[in-house]
Formats: sequence, C-alpha cells, structure tokens
Amino acid sequence: MSPLRLPWLDTRPDAPFPDPATALREPDGLLAIGGDLHPMRLLAAYRAGIFPWFSEGEPPLWWSPDPRTVFRTDHVATSRRFRRGLRTCGWIVRADTAFEAVIERCASVPRPGQHGTWITVAMREAYIRLHRLGHAHSVEAWDGNGLVGGIYGVAIGRMFFGESMFSLRPEGSKVAIAGLAHRLAGWGWPLMDAQVENPHLLSLGAERWPRPAFLEAVASLVDRPGLEGTWTEVFGDLPARELSRPPAT
Repeated sequence: MSPLRLPWLDTRPDAPFPDPATALREPDGLLAIGGDLHPMRLLAAYRAGIFPWFSEGEPPLWWSPDPRTVFRTDHVATSRRFRRGLRTCGWIVRADTAFEAVIERCASVPRPGQHGTWITVAMREAYIRLHRLGHAHSVEAWDGNGLVGGIYGVAIGRMFFGESMFSLRPEGSKVAIAGLAHRLAGWGWPLMDAQVENPHLLSLGAERWPRPAFLEAVASLVDRPGLEGTWTEVFGDLPARELSRPPAT
C-alpha cells in the first residue's frame, strides 16, 4: 500500500493515533504518516505502543510492528565469556550524564550492513527536548578515557522504550544495555521495548511478542508510578563487574 493511502495525522499534537491493529502487514507495522515530533505527540505514541521511524526528507512515519521485540529486564542474556570478562572490567555504567553525546554517537557510529541513519536532525532535536523534559534517558558505559558505549530511549511510568545504542569498544553497547536492565529490574520495571528484531538483540535474549500482548503489558506499565526527571543520582555509578552474575532463570 502506498504511504499516500495511510491515515494522515491531524496537525494537533494531541490528535489520536489510529488503532495499531490497523497497521500494515507489509511493511510490517506501518500505521500512519505525518504530524510532527512534538513532545505531547511522542509521549502519546509510546503510551500506545507506537514509535516514529523515517529517513531524512520523509514526513514522520509511525509504526507498531507485529510481533514486537521485547526484553524481560531480568532475562537479558549474557554469555559466560562476556561475564568472565566483566569480572576484571573497570568500566562504570551511568545514566543521563551525556545524553546528547549518546544520541550523536547512535546517529554517527557505522554499523555493519547499514548505510546512513534514521536518526535525523529533527529526531535528535526532538529527543533532546524530551530528555530536557525528563522523559528521555541515556545509559552510558565509561572507561577511564570516556564513553565506550550507550543506549537511549523513553521512559513512561514503569516502561522503558529503547531507541538506539552504539559501541565504540567491543561489548560497549552490551554493557550499557545489561546495566540498564539491571537497574530497571531492581526498580520493578519488568520490560524494555526493543521495537524491531535483529540478530544482535535476539542473541541478548530479546523475545518476539504478539502485538496484542505487548500493548496489553504497555497499557498497564505506563500508568504505574515511574521516575521522571534526570536519572543520574538514582541510577548512580554501577561498576560493570557487578553485571558478571548470570541472569535469572
């Protein structure tokens, strides 16, 4: 189906989204077109299990794929080799100390098989604004010389919606996502959204959930008390070696 036949969003930032059940099967999950990246619209999208994903020069495209890629925060899989390396690792995991640097790295660090980036200037500006409003967060892995990896996303209630991650050193993004999952599980946040599957996410234990099950879980979690504002203090300094324990079974 041509994007021209998709529902176009109203210009009002509080305009409702179409029912995710009406999303296309091909491309999987494409739901609507248009609108903008106003904070009110973005937060409403995530609460409904919808996210924006489009390239430079395109209007905003809104997605809700089926199945959905999801992590259980207490079941992020890490290999024995990875955990063994963490036992002597001096890296520290922190939150919200370098949000703009993390989103810039996510946009610019090359990935195998990927040309260019969907994290456009407009996307960067929108999520930086969400961060300043206390809704978007970064989790960063640091060594003695600076950033080695990171992830950013949006938190609503007790649900974290991951957007993108990067590595500057081997295992940098894996340490960041393991640190994020560790903290979220400790806070009683059971799930992290990973949007669309890829081999790396599946190797870390991500699961494919039917869209109705994902939306039901999100509807419950986004209405629970969360943590708005900066996470720097509440997250604290998490030594990477503390992530060397095997995940729960």
